[in-house]
Formats: sequence, C-alpha cells, structure tokens
Amino acid sequence: MEQIKGYIDHIIFQNKENGYAVLMLVTDDDEITCVGSFKNVEAGETLEIQGTFVEHPVYGHQMKAERFRVVPPDDIVSMERYLSSGAIKGIGEALAKRIVKAFKEDTFRIIEQEPERLAEIKGISERKAREIAVQMMEKKDMREAFVFLQQYGISNTLAVKIYNQYGMNLYGIMKENPYRLAEDIIGVGFRLADEIASKIGIHTDSDYRIRSGILYALLQASGEGHTYLPEEVLLDRAAMLLGLAPEAVLPQLGNLAMDRKLVIKCKGEEKCVYAGSYYYAELQCARMLHDLNITMERELLPCEEQKIDSIITSMEREEGLELDELQRKAVLTSLRSGLMILSGGPGTGKTTTINMIIRYFESEGMDILLAAPTGRAAKRMTETTGFEARTIHRLLEINGSMEEGRTAGFERNEENPLEADVVIIDEMSMVDIHLLKALLSAVSVGTRLIMVGDMNQLPSVGPGQVLHDLIESGSFPVVKLEKIFRQAGESDIVVNAHKINRGEKIEFTNKSKDFFLLERNDVNVIYKHMIQLIREKLPPYVDAVPYDIQVLTPMRKGSLGVEVLNGILQEYLNPPSPEKKEYMSGERLFREGDKVMQIKNNYQITWEILSRYGIPIDKGMGIFNGDMGVVKEINDTAQTVTVEYDEHRLVEYPYIQLDEIELAYAITIHKSQGSEYPAVILPLLTGPKMLFNRNLLYTAVTRARKCVTILGSSATVCEMIDNEKENRRYTGLKERIAEIEGV
Repeated sequence: MEQIKGYIDHIIFQNKENGYAVLMLVTDDDEITCVGSFKNVEAGETLEIQGTFVEHPVYGHQMKAERFRVVPPDDIVSMERYLSSGAIKGIGEALAKRIVKAFKEDTFRIIEQEPERLAEIKGISERKAREIAVQMMEKKDMREAFVFLQQYGISNTLAVKIYNQYGMNLYGIMKENPYRLAEDIIGVGFRLADEIASKIGIHTDSDYRIRSGILYALLQASGEGHTYLPEEVLLDRAAMLLGLAPEAVLPQLGNLAMDRKLVIKCKGEEKCVYAGSYYYAELQCARMLHDLNITMERELLPCEEQKIDSIITSMEREEGLELDELQRKAVLTSLRSGLMILSGGPGTGKTTTINMIIRYFESEGMDILLAAPTGRAAKRMTETTGFEARTIHRLLEINGSMEEGRTAGFERNEENPLEADVVIIDEMSMVDIHLLKALLSAVSVGTRLIMVGDMNQLPSVGPGQVLHDLIESGSFPVVKLEKIFRQAGESDIVVNAHKINRGEKIEFTNKSKDFFLLERNDVNVIYKHMIQLIREKLPPYVDAVPYDIQVLTPMRKGSLGVEVLNGILQEYLNPPSPEKKEYMSGERLFREGDKVMQIKNNYQITWEILSRYGIPIDKGMGIFNGDMGVVKEINDTAQTVTVEYDEHRLVEYPYIQLDEIELAYAITIHKSQGSEYPAVILPLLTGPKMLFNRNLLYTAVTRARKCVTILGSSATVCEMIDNEKENRRYTGLKERIAEIEGV
C-alpha cells in the first residue's frame, strides 16, 4: 500500500449518498486521479491517502484509495487555497487572499481562537467573522474526531455516522461504553463494538459488554425467526459469544429488565426473555386482533339467511361452479365476522372462495382492498381475482423515513387508517410480527379483515410464526378447506403435495405429466441435466422462458447449495460476452443480464418506471427481501448497477451497496415463499436433517404451477417426507392473545 499527500484541485464525480468520488489530487510532483469512498471532502482540502495504484482500461493510471484523512493546511499557499475553495461559505478567492495576506501563517489560529480580528479585514463584519469561525470549528472538530476514530480502525463512512449521532460527546462514549454504538447506529453490530472496546482496553467482563452481548444474542435469535429465547438458551448463547460462564451473564438479565430493554415472562416453568420491542409488538398485535374480532351477536333471521343463500346461489350459477360445504361456510363466516382466517393447501379452492367473498361484498357496494407480502404474490392475486392487489408495504404507503434495520414507517396507521370496508391479505404464512403490527394498526375497528394462507408452508423469514399462532390460539373464526377439487386433483403436483403433508409416500413412476424425479447420484450429472432442463427442455414444455424456470434448494452451502449453483448456472445461462459489462463485488461477479434477488428490506432506496422514451412516469421507495429482477446496466463511470424488478421498476445500486443483492438462478426454498413459478427444479441428494424435512419439501413442491422436477435421490425425498421435525420457533403471540382474551 502506498501513501500520497496533496490538495483536491477539483472533484470529477461524487455520489452524495454513499460518498464514492473521483477527484483530482495535486501533489508536489504530479496530478493524480483518485477513486474511492471520500465522504464529506471538498475542493481545496489537503488529504493524505493510502491505497494502491491501478491501471483502469478506460481512465488510465489512478490511485484506488483504501483510507484517507483530511490534514490541516500547513503553509500560506495551502491556507489560501483552502479558504478560496468554497469550503467556508462566505469566503471567495479575493477575500481569502486578503485574510491570508493580513495574518500569514497565523491565519487558522486567529480564525479559531481570535475570530473577532477577522473584522479588521475589509468586507468582513463582526457577524460574518463569527459565522466563519463557527464553520472552521465544526470542520476542525469533525477532522479531529475522524483522526481519533481512525486509530480504532473505524472507516470514514462509519466515522460520519458516529459524529452525526454523538457530536463532541463521542469521546466520552468511546472511552466509557463503545457498546452504545451497537444500539444507536445502523451498521455497528456487537462484534464491531467489541473489537473497538478491545482496542480501547475495556475488560471482557465489563457490565456494558455483557449487556450488549445479551441484546446481540437476542438480535441474532430474531434473525432465526424467534421473538424470545428461554432463559437457559439465552444464557448459553450469550456466554458462548462473550467467552464467559453463564453465571457471569445472569445478573445482567435483571438489570436490563429494570432498564426496560428486556421483558421476562413465564410460560409454565420456562422463563421467556424478550427484547422489549418484540414483547410489546406481540402484545399490541394481540390487543388489536381482539378489537377487530367482532362477531354478529344475534342469529340471522330466516329471511336474512334466505337472502344471503340466494345471492350465493346466484353467483355460483353465474360462475358455473358449486361451492362445497366448507367454502360456503367461509363465505358466511366472512359476512358475520370482523376477522376471519381462511386456510387450506393447494387445490382446495382458496382462490374460488376468495373470489366469491369479493363478489358478495362487491354486490353490497363495499370498498375492498387486496394485498400480499411480496410483489410476485400480489401479482398472482391480481391475476386470479381480477382485482388490483398490492404488496402490504405499498398498501400501507411506506414513507421511506427510516433506515434498514429499523421498523418501517408507514403513512397508514392508527391516525390514518385504510379507507376500506374489507381488507383481504393472502399468503399470511409469510407475514412476520412487525408487518402484522403495521397492518393491524392501519385497520380500523369495523373493517373486516380476512387473512388467507397455508399454515403448512414455511413460516416467515422475519421473526414470528403469525399464521400458525393465530390458528393455534383458537380465539378467531377459522375455516380450513380440505377437499381437493377434481381439476386440481388431476395435477400430481397437488396430489403429491397433500401426500407429503400427510406423511404418505409418493410414486416415482415418471408417468406423470407434471411431477418427475430423475434419479441421479453424481453432482456433475445433476449440473448437466439442470442446465439442459432450463435451456432446452422445460421452456417449451411449460410455455415459459428460461428466466422463469426456478431452481430451489434447501441449502446455501455445499455442492448443491445456492452459492455453488449460482456460479455454475450464471456461466451457462448468461455466459461472458464482449457486449455484457461485468463487475466483481467481493467474491461475487455480476454481469448484465443476470437474474438477481434483493436479500434485505431497503425502505429508502428509490425506484422509477420509465416510458419508452426514457421519461420517468412513476417512482417510489422500497425494495424488499425476496424481490427478483434482472441486471440491465453496469456503469463504471457512475459506479452503479441498474436492476429492473417487476412492473418495470428500475433501481440503481451504488457498487458499495451490492451486498443487498445476489444471483438468483438458484434460491433457497425459504426465499421462494409467496412466489409461484411455471416450473421448479429441486436438486436433492443429502443434507442436514434439520433442513431436509417434510415442511420444506411441501413448500418447494407447492411453488410450481405446471411442473416439478426433482434431480437426485428418491431415498432422500422419502426421508424428507418421514422427517416431521421442524426448527422450533420461540414465539409468544398465542400466549399474548390468551392473556388479552382473559382480561
């Protein structure tokens, strides 16, 4: 790594959002183009830069900066250059010359320590002198803060966040309790705070460290879907993380509970430890569900029942169908209840039932809103009902006024509820506790809420198992559809999905039209057939393009995991070409034409839809975990990758933000929830028992609309069907509902 020092002559390009910049640095010997993350630098400032010299194919010789620091000008020429650069508002080139001519090498000291003397210069009033001094002190404070933070290995980008959060209080916080950074600042986790604390010299058994470790262990648990952990499990996890004995951790549970950062509840003899936000989210959801759960108190009069029955019969005749007993019960329950849950597996008539419910409420002149957790699920809901369905985030009008990692902010809430008589939400198995809370907050009492889903699907990616807990609570009207209708029964996808769910063996005769197993035990042979199926066999068979054929796998790692499969599939489905630009982000290569997926919620990122002439015709905020798109452009000059998502929404990702997307030729089964594909390929050989279970196989099979192809071992498939064990989720919504109902 080499080091250079010089002043910024001018900034060629600067991305204000991420700090990436291309600037011209003038040293004693040369003018050097420098590229990298230069947050909050301005023309005229003197920099010391560490990095490596590289040869860019278009822009030639340049310094790729790894780190930098702003250094104060140390001679008259540098001082004049800095003051005349525009860095200090109110000082231009002529005024800068007069100031430096008057005070010479003492210029910066006088501005900082005796600012009133600036009024001696023609053109500077006492008020202007004070404003100049304030600006200089602010910039000096920030520079000194950056130097202080850099000694602990903190990047400039993170230093800006720390300075903006704490100002001049950062020195005391860093020396006394750097673990506050993990609580207060996005992008700082326990491990980074712990590393900083170690460099500062804070003891491993400090109270601050133990408390931060406990909260971090709960945060990790929420990433696994838990809303709480049993006390013993939490103590073991935190102790392992901290390298301490569980007994050393235990006292801090009580201290955190006293500070209201933890809530400890008992479930039988088990102590359940919640992060406060998750406990109160469950409690608030339970209260709002109770308030919405209004049931008509009186029985319907015979004439009322006859009228309803007549309307339903008339709708059946118009649609050319006949509802079964449970479907009819679902329609009647939706009319009598403020809140209803409709559950059922594939082919049991959920869509038909929803359509009849919609038609009935429409005939009564009611306003109806439809939504689902993902864009793909909402699009499918629109296609099957004929009514516009939106994502729940768009239904609630996400406002973008938050950062990734915090709970989303929505325009629709208790004070500004949804304007509807009926709200119907599909794919409820995907809804986590935070999204449920936001949804319920926007539904006013008296509005009917109908929640639809299959509780045998995998639970949400986020914390909670909402649909499961709602049904298990026994507190709300639930209709479970069971009958497989004739047309659906002709599909082996549907028949086998139900067999899998019941734990029954399925046949692999390959006489089916839509369900195949190709017995293959060599991973290289599986790769070969997978590529052949996607490129040649399946697209004409299911009337789709290769992009629509989805590979689903239980794992991320291993020879049949997401990471390996995506590398292989990219090479064959979107091979290198002189016409396609590429960019290497860490160990991941992105190429124009690649199929990609957003892997975390980003509520602030903007998207726009362009007309055929390139004019923006719509724009909005938010791209969410599981959204899939195609890389349309890689721009080396702007350092951005443009991805096109559903509905032609275009998003520009700065290079440093590419950790938010990954290749999606193959995705985990968990990530496929709520989506449906014309054809699904499942590579299944061997894997961990906790992953290779019935629930996972059922979810994977039900993602396919026209064809399922399993490549691998029939014995493994049978073992998955027999394996009922699922990873247990620690959630308490069911208990919170019982508490509210008992009040």
